[in-house]
Amino acid sequence: MDKILVIEDSEGIRENIIEILELAGYDVMFAVNGTQGVTMANKAIPDLILCDIMMPELDGYGVLHLLNKNPETTNIPFIFITAKSDRGDLRKGMEMGADDYITKPFGRLELL
Repeated sequence: MDKILVIEDSEGIRENIIEILELAGYDVMFAVNGTQGVTMANKAIPDLILCDIMMPELDGYGVLHLLNKNPETTNIPFIFITAKSDRGDLRKGMEMGADDYITKPFGRLELL
């Protein structure tokens, strides 16, 4: 079973993502902010990370930057899930090494 780490500060969105992924058979863990997400990623080494950009403490760009500095986490596929839909935001995330970018709101099929 694939382990997915969801890093999302909005409880409702986080719970929705977790439910969709668990119903599809994934082992899901979550963090409520970027700092907690980096700690969890370094300990658990998930197979995929889904991360919001706009969060308190440490934003998604900071999360990706820190994970890319660690040889054990740098190759984990990383997908931003965010309401930021500006082309510049997308470009910045991809240039930093994100593998994909899902814009909120999104549907179940798009997430899967």
